[in-house]
Amino acid sequence: MSETEPFTAFADHRLVATGDIEVVARALASGGDSSGSVLIFDATGRPVELDLRHGPEHAVADYRARTAPIDAPPARQGRGRPKLGVVAREVTLLPRHWDWLASQPAGASAALRRLVEEARRAGDGPQRERQAREAAYRVMSALAGDLPGFEEASRALFAGDMEGLRSLAAAWPTDVRDVVMRLAIPA
Repeated sequence: MSETEPFTAFADHRLVATGDIEVVARALASGGDSSGSVLIFDATGRPVELDLRHGPEHAVADYRARTAPIDAPPARQGRGRPKLGVVAREVTLLPRHWDWLASQPAGASAALRRLVEEARRAGDGPQRERQAREAAYRVMSALAGDLPGFEEASRALFAGDMEGLRSLAAAWPTDVRDVVMRLAIPA
Protein backbone atom coordinates (compact mmCIF):
# COMPACT_ATOMS: atom_id res chain seq x y z
CA MET A 1 0.00 0.00 0.00
CA SER A 2 1.12 3.51 -0.54
CA GLU A 3 1.98 6.00 2.15
CA THR A 4 -1.35 7.79 1.59
CA GLU A 5 -3.34 4.57 2.16
CA PRO A 6 -1.68 2.76 5.03
CA PHE A 7 -4.82 1.37 6.71
CA THR A 8 -7.36 -1.11 5.39
CA ALA A 9 -10.57 -2.24 7.09
CA PHE A 10 -12.58 -5.36 6.29
CA ALA A 11 -16.01 -6.47 7.45
CA ASP A 12 -15.83 -10.22 7.04
CA HIS A 13 -14.37 -10.53 3.50
CA ARG A 14 -15.60 -7.16 2.22
CA LEU A 15 -13.34 -4.12 1.99
CA VAL A 16 -14.90 -1.28 3.99
CA ALA A 17 -12.28 1.45 3.79
CA THR A 18 -8.72 2.14 2.76
CA GLY A 19 -6.87 5.31 3.67
CA ASP A 20 -5.39 7.11 6.62
CA ILE A 21 -6.57 6.19 10.10
CA GLU A 22 -9.10 9.04 10.22
CA VAL A 23 -10.77 7.94 6.97
CA VAL A 24 -11.00 4.33 8.14
CA ALA A 25 -12.37 5.31 11.55
CA ARG A 26 -15.04 7.58 10.03
CA ALA A 27 -16.05 4.89 7.51
CA LEU A 28 -16.40 2.28 10.22
CA ALA A 29 -18.30 4.62 12.54
CA SER A 30 -20.77 5.66 9.85
CA GLY A 31 -21.01 2.39 7.93
CA GLY A 32 -22.81 0.30 10.50
CA ASP A 33 -20.60 -2.71 9.76
CA SER A 34 -20.77 -3.99 13.32
CA SER A 35 -22.90 -6.99 12.31
CA GLY A 36 -19.86 -9.03 11.23
CA SER A 37 -16.30 -9.16 12.33
CA VAL A 38 -14.31 -6.05 11.46
CA LEU A 39 -10.56 -6.26 10.99
CA ILE A 40 -8.25 -3.29 10.44
CA PHE A 41 -4.69 -3.62 9.16
CA ASP A 42 -1.84 -1.15 8.86
CA ALA A 43 0.55 -1.03 5.89
CA THR A 44 2.68 -3.80 7.42
CA GLY A 45 -0.34 -6.12 7.65
CA ARG A 46 -0.44 -5.91 11.43
CA PRO A 47 -3.89 -5.70 13.02
CA VAL A 48 -5.01 -2.37 14.41
CA GLU A 49 -7.51 -1.92 17.20
CA LEU A 50 -9.90 1.03 17.16
CA ASP A 51 -12.42 1.52 19.92
CA LEU A 52 -15.23 3.35 18.12
CA ARG A 53 -17.66 3.39 21.07
CA HIS A 54 -16.93 7.08 21.74
CA GLY A 55 -16.74 8.16 18.11
CA PRO A 56 -14.09 8.15 15.41
CA GLU A 57 -12.18 11.19 16.72
CA HIS A 58 -11.73 9.61 20.13
CA ALA A 59 -10.73 6.28 18.55
CA VAL A 60 -8.06 7.96 16.42
CA ALA A 61 -6.73 9.99 19.36
CA ASP A 62 -6.57 6.83 21.47
CA TYR A 63 -4.81 4.93 18.67
CA ARG A 64 -2.24 7.71 18.19
CA ALA A 65 -1.58 7.85 21.94
CA ARG A 66 -1.03 4.06 22.09
CA THR A 67 1.26 3.99 19.06
CA ALA A 68 3.23 7.19 19.59
CA PRO A 69 6.97 6.57 19.71
CA ILE A 70 8.47 6.65 23.17
CA ASP A 71 10.60 9.72 23.62
CA ALA A 72 14.26 8.92 23.81
CA PRO A 73 16.09 10.15 26.87
CA PRO A 74 17.71 13.52 26.31
CA ALA A 75 21.09 13.20 24.65
CA ARG A 76 23.95 14.30 26.78
CA GLN A 77 26.02 17.12 25.42
CA GLY A 78 29.42 16.23 24.14
CA ARG A 79 30.71 14.59 21.01
CA GLY A 80 28.84 14.56 17.75
CA ARG A 81 26.70 17.21 16.17
CA PRO A 82 23.46 17.18 18.16
CA LYS A 83 21.82 19.90 16.04
CA LEU A 84 22.20 17.61 13.00
CA GLY A 85 20.98 14.56 14.89
CA VAL A 86 24.43 13.00 15.11
CA VAL A 87 24.79 10.96 18.26
CA ALA A 88 27.99 9.39 19.57
CA ARG A 89 27.57 5.72 20.47
CA GLU A 90 29.89 2.85 21.21
CA VAL A 91 30.97 0.45 18.46
CA THR A 92 32.88 -2.76 19.13
CA LEU A 93 35.24 -3.89 16.38
CA LEU A 94 38.24 -6.15 16.03
CA PRO A 95 41.69 -4.53 15.94
CA ARG A 96 42.03 -5.11 12.18
CA HIS A 97 38.73 -3.25 11.64
CA TRP A 98 39.96 -0.29 13.70
CA ASP A 99 43.22 -0.32 11.70
CA TRP A 100 41.29 -0.21 8.42
CA LEU A 101 39.03 2.58 9.68
CA ALA A 102 42.02 4.60 10.85
CA SER A 103 43.51 4.42 7.35
CA GLN A 104 40.41 5.92 5.70
CA PRO A 105 40.95 9.46 4.39
CA ALA A 106 37.84 11.07 5.89
CA GLY A 107 38.12 9.31 9.24
CA ALA A 108 36.40 6.42 10.94
CA SER A 109 32.99 8.08 11.35
CA ALA A 110 32.72 9.08 7.70
CA ALA A 111 33.82 5.60 6.58
CA LEU A 112 31.23 3.95 8.83
CA ARG A 113 28.46 6.28 7.59
CA ARG A 114 29.42 5.51 3.99
CA LEU A 115 29.41 1.74 4.65
CA VAL A 116 26.02 1.91 6.34
CA GLU A 117 24.50 3.90 3.46
CA GLU A 118 25.91 1.48 0.87
CA ALA A 119 24.52 -1.48 2.80
CA ARG A 120 21.12 0.20 3.10
CA ARG A 121 20.97 0.85 -0.65
CA ALA A 122 22.09 -2.67 -1.53
CA GLY A 123 19.64 -4.28 0.90
CA ASP A 124 16.57 -2.19 0.12
CA GLY A 125 15.27 -4.42 -2.68
CA PRO A 126 15.39 -7.78 -0.89
CA GLN A 127 14.30 -6.23 2.39
CA ARG A 128 11.35 -4.48 0.75
CA GLU A 129 10.30 -7.77 -0.90
CA ARG A 130 10.52 -9.64 2.42
CA GLN A 131 8.49 -6.97 4.19
CA ALA A 132 5.86 -7.02 1.43
CA ARG A 133 5.54 -10.81 1.65
CA GLU A 134 5.23 -10.68 5.43
CA ALA A 135 2.55 -7.97 5.24
CA ALA A 136 0.62 -9.94 2.62
CA TYR A 137 0.88 -13.10 4.69
CA ARG A 138 -0.42 -11.39 7.85
CA VAL A 139 -3.49 -10.09 6.03
CA MET A 140 -3.90 -13.31 4.06
CA SER A 141 -3.81 -15.53 7.14
CA ALA A 142 -6.31 -13.32 8.99
CA LEU A 143 -8.76 -13.01 6.09
CA ALA A 144 -8.20 -16.11 3.97
CA GLY A 145 -6.82 -18.66 6.43
CA ASP A 146 -9.99 -20.72 6.12
CA LEU A 147 -10.45 -20.25 2.38
CA PRO A 148 -9.64 -22.96 -0.17
CA GLY A 149 -6.08 -22.95 -1.42
CA PHE A 150 -4.67 -20.92 1.47
CA GLU A 151 -1.75 -23.26 2.19
CA GLU A 152 -0.73 -23.49 -1.44
CA ALA A 153 -1.15 -19.73 -1.87
CA SER A 154 1.09 -19.04 1.14
CA ARG A 155 3.74 -21.35 -0.32
CA ALA A 156 3.52 -19.49 -3.64
CA LEU A 157 3.77 -16.15 -1.84
CA PHE A 158 6.98 -17.06 -0.02
CA ALA A 159 8.42 -18.71 -3.14
CA GLY A 160 7.94 -15.40 -4.96
CA ASP A 161 5.51 -17.00 -7.42
CA MET A 162 3.08 -14.12 -7.82
CA GLU A 163 1.28 -15.70 -10.78
CA GLY A 164 0.80 -18.88 -8.78
CA LEU A 165 -0.52 -16.83 -5.88
CA ARG A 166 -2.87 -14.95 -8.20
CA SER A 167 -4.29 -18.15 -9.69
CA LEU A 168 -4.67 -19.86 -6.30
CA ALA A 169 -6.40 -16.79 -4.86
CA ALA A 170 -8.73 -16.45 -7.86
CA ALA A 171 -11.55 -18.22 -5.98
CA TRP A 172 -11.25 -15.95 -2.96
CA PRO A 173 -13.49 -12.93 -2.41
CA THR A 174 -12.39 -10.14 -4.76
CA ASP A 175 -11.54 -7.63 -2.02
CA VAL A 176 -9.38 -10.12 -0.12
CA ARG A 177 -7.54 -11.23 -3.26
CA ASP A 178 -6.93 -7.65 -4.42
CA VAL A 179 -5.52 -6.44 -1.10
CA VAL A 180 -3.30 -9.50 -0.69
CA MET A 181 -1.91 -9.07 -4.21
CA ARG A 182 -1.37 -5.33 -3.69
CA LEU A 183 0.54 -6.01 -0.48
CA ALA A 184 2.54 -8.91 -1.94
CA ILE A 185 4.10 -6.87 -4.71
CA PRO A 186 6.40 -4.19 -3.24
CA ALA A 187 5.84 -0.67 -4.51
